[in-house]
Amino acid sequence: MNRGTSRLFWSLTRPRKPFKLVGKLLLAAVVGFYALMAVSILLLRWVSPITTAVQLERRVQAFSRPLPYHKEYKFVPMAQISPALQHALVAAEDARFFQHHGFDWVEVENAVNERRETGRRRGASTITQQLVKNLFLTTSSTWVRKGVEATLVPIVELLLPKTRILELYLNVIEWGPGIFGAEAAARHYYRSAARRLTREQAINLATVVPAPLRRKPGRYPEYAEIIAGRMTQMGW
Repeated sequence: MNRGTSRLFWSLTRPRKPFKLVGKLLLAAVVGFYALMAVSILLLRWVSPITTAVQLERRVQAFSRPLPYHKEYKFVPMAQISPALQHALVAAEDARFFQHHGFDWVEVENAVNERRETGRRRGASTITQQLVKNLFLTTSSTWVRKGVEATLVPIVELLLPKTRILELYLNVIEWGPGIFGAEAAARHYYRSAARRLTREQAINLATVVPAPLRRKPGRYPEYAEIIAGRMTQMGW
């Protein structure tokens, strides 16, 4: 290979500066995104969210529907939420919430085995994962959303205590069209403050969480019995 051919070969194969620039910009965007998320999550130790990504998603979806959209949402401290509801949600959604660090690998394995044996799919998302989805992402089931969710969960577990994670979760999750949080759910369904909910009411509200846009409290007695049994096993 002569000198001219050699120069031409290296000029064609060496990385182009525009690609380097794009790579640097993408890296800066990723670093900036996670830095912003880390700061936002840290602030959640003391600041209650005014709104959430899922609330904004529902607002956007409402534009294409004929029925009016009315949001019910009031953030209240944990002391103003019935212990029965706190226990019911943990029993229903994430029994090992206080033992794991954001991912319940035992439940993931159980879900995989169940799908292999019966073909039925079921979720294994923890309370922390659901909180991340509600606060920062959307209800879509894309792999991109799930991937971003998985990278944010460890940050939440690192920066927020478990009690604060549960408090945020109870206040932002959906309990029906436009109904967000324990206080709004208690007032909408039972005309009661969240702190006054009975054990039975709390369990019935917990049955709604897996499909809040379709379900109503009191219509799933079999699932309510399962939740009640789990609560009893946990000493609640």
